Amino acid sequence: MTGLAIRPERECRWDIVSLGEIMLRLDPGEQRIHTARTFRVWEGGGEYNVARGLRRCFGKRAAVVTALADNPVGRLLEDLVLQGGVGMDYVRWVPYDGIGRNVRVGLNFTERGYGVRAAVGCSDRANSAASQLQKGDVDWEAVFGRDGSRWFHTGGIFAGLSPSAPDVVVEAMTAARKHGAVVSYDLNYRASLWSGAGGREQAVRVNRRIAPLVDVMMGNEEDFPVALGFEVPGQDPARTKPDPGSFREMIGRAAAMFPNFKAVAATLRHARTATVNDWGALLYAGGRFCEARPRENLEILDRVGGGDSFASGLIYGLMEGKTPEEAVNYGAAHGALAMTTPGDTTMASLKEVERLLRGDAARIDR
Repeated sequence: MTGLAIRPERECRWDIVSLGEIMLRLDPGEQRIHTARTFRVWEGGGEYNVARGLRRCFGKRAAVVTALADNPVGRLLEDLVLQGGVGMDYVRWVPYDGIGRNVRVGLNFTERGYGVRAAVGCSDRANSAASQLQKGDVDWEAVFGRDGSRWFHTGGIFAGLSPSAPDVVVEAMTAARKHGAVVSYDLNYRASLWSGAGGREQAVRVNRRIAPLVDVMMGNEEDFPVALGFEVPGQDPARTKPDPGSFREMIGRAAAMFPNFKAVAATLRHARTATVNDWGALLYAGGRFCEARPRENLEILDRVGGGDSFASGLIYGLMEGKTPEEAVNYGAAHGALAMTTPGDTTMASLKEVERLLRGDAARIDR
């Protein structure tokens, strides 16, 4: 058992509300960013992807809190989000200044990589509307008090966007906890995000401020020591394949630092090539570890969003009252399926997730 107290559906308008930036992803397909002449457009954002996964794959009621520039690019994002079925009731539309001097929509150019050529991402998001959200801009009493949500999710990408973003996170988490929502947070450490804003030291300060308000903490193998600021004795930073033993020690160390964590979850990935990965996950809950069935030599089409889809599958399992073993396996299976399709967000169905959990062969379904 996890000890999570999840509000009944009948008491809440939403099953999950996420706070974060939504960007346009420009995908060159099989081409390179610097040689492409055409791009396919997707929407995506670490925190938003989790809510969308819960809506599209698992049928949960989801909404996003963000800010967008009120121009045709922002309205393109609106159209994409609405196609994903995520509620936009709490989106803050910011007047556009004509050239993006003061406000804009963030862009994310990502090429998928292939074989020995790693995936590459290039973000262009400075001065985005979401990064300029301030404490007091969102009526959190309306979100969690009047309307109600069973779960609230955000993460380290949004928290690292600007000096004001951590204040918004703390304000939102405080209101969520007041009204009985479970709070989850994905550390999602990105060195490029923090490089011009105080580096790793500032990331640690921000995450340690937020962590005491979190019920379910998530991350990957690298996130926990880097984003929370501790070292694991005996860990070899030069190793290329994750060591499950040191991984468990990292998670246990995080849980000991913050006893408010009711669950700590992490993905475990070894990239043999850009298109062949080993993939697994761990969950620490109720004083013990549960490990998802590891998948070796998983074939990858597009790795972006795999961790977010793990998070949405895990949250679904916990929200549905499944055992910790079942929940972490739902997360790992959903993450694996999400990486077989293009774009940041899931195209999987609950039927496909449960088929993979049963170990069914990938024969044609007709």
